[in-house]
Amino acid sequence: MIKILSKPREEKELREALDPIVRDWFFSKFKEFSLPQLYGVMPIHERKNILISAPTGGTKTLTAFLSILNYLVKLARKVELEDKVYCIYNSPLKALNNDIFVNLITPLEEIKEIAKKYGVALQEIRIAVRTGDTPTAEKVKMLARPPHILITTPETLAIVLSSRKFIDYLKAVEFLIVDEIHALASNKRGVHLSLSLERLEGISSIPPVRIGLSATIAPLEEIAKFLVGLDDGKERDCEVADVQFSKEHDLKVLCPVPDLIDTSSGQLHRGLYGLIDRLIQEH
Repeated sequence: MIKILSKPREEKELREALDPIVRDWFFSKFKEFSLPQLYGVMPIHERKNILISAPTGGTKTLTAFLSILNYLVKLARKVELEDKVYCIYNSPLKALNNDIFVNLITPLEEIKEIAKKYGVALQEIRIAVRTGDTPTAEKVKMLARPPHILITTPETLAIVLSSRKFIDYLKAVEFLIVDEIHALASNKRGVHLSLSLERLEGISSIPPVRIGLSATIAPLEEIAKFLVGLDDGKERDCEVADVQFSKEHDLKVLCPVPDLIDTSSGQLHRGLYGLIDRLIQEH
């Protein structure tokens, strides 16, 4: 059953769900939870499938990962992290995958420093990118020490699901994020991914939570059906967070010279590049 969420959750719920270490890290970076986070974090925490649709730059990725990182940090606190893949992040864009890797490594390092202040020694939470560009040496390392979060593409996911050596690490995946799902839902790559998701579901000892991230698109119900698929001919449950909001804009008109009319082109260009240089240095 596809369920459109009608209202966000209370901020208090999210605060209480977060481990103190993760909570301290979050509020050291952000003043408050974003609207997508108020819609999406708790359903993921409660192990519900969800499709989150929000404008570009709407914090969808952190919404998807916050509950997952929170869960891994709690396990790391108790030294209960196993050598297995807990979360698969799948995106059709290799460049985005590399960005996600950097955007996860930095918060984990910062969380580790906060944990030290609490006197807590966290287990290492491992992250790795695996695409067609990944060197063989890195793939060998993953066989010895699998990442807890695997970042990959639809094509590479299909390959690792066919790897007799690596597949054992995928038999208890708990979370599955499909980013840029709107770019996959209507083409052959999307069909390929759907087959891989069902293969993953088939080998897994527990049904992984499916999390779809999409830019504004319609009809959302059809994208949600694509995300969760069918179980013995019956539609799996999925919640849909359609988060529409206007991002705040800070617009200012800057002029590189005092007078645009009585200024030579040479002076105008020097002023323009001087202004650009100053803005870059200041920011």
